[in-house]
Amino acid sequence: MKYTLVLDMLFKEKHLTKIYKTNIILFIIMVFSLIYFSDITNAQINDRVIAYIMDNAITLSEFNEVYEKTKKVSPEITKEEVINTMINRILLINEAKKIGLTASDDDNLLKEYIDIKIKTFIQIKDEEIEQFYENNITEFKDKTLDDVKDEIENYLIEKELNKLLKKHIEELREKSCIKIQLE
Repeated sequence: MKYTLVLDMLFKEKHLTKIYKTNIILFIIMVFSLIYFSDITNAQINDRVIAYIMDNAITLSEFNEVYEKTKKVSPEITKEEVINTMINRILLINEAKKIGLTASDDDNLLKEYIDIKIKTFIQIKDEEIEQFYENNITEFKDKTLDDVKDEIENYLIEKELNKLLKKHIEELREKSCIKIQLE
């Protein structure tokens, strides 16, 4: 209502036409729009994408957060190792979702995916355990094979799992579109 009073004051003279009034109104709207949107266009981009993985992106702030946390635990780790680990994680999560897996969080989703896709196919034979024991008998001191059999088996499973997981990730990376712009 206040705006109509202002406009009425502007147009007291009878010789102004409706078209002229409309043009003035549009001009006022345009001025207010320019003032409002100029603040938006002057805004700076505080975050940028440093890696694209298919339909996913890693921002600089996400990378910095993971890098700082990782650096505290493993000071010798490089930025390239961190970004590649983040990319591998995204690839595995995407694959888990593709086969319909769900979990309460990404860590559990990854564990379930790795268990189903890789770990179930790992079989350690008794001969491998015995051979490992014989090759490393000095490490086990006075322990018998029966004392350390489970420990050796778990170690060999983890070793094989890491090998197969690395191969699986390489296959996923080969068939994925990945672009890194770290620097």
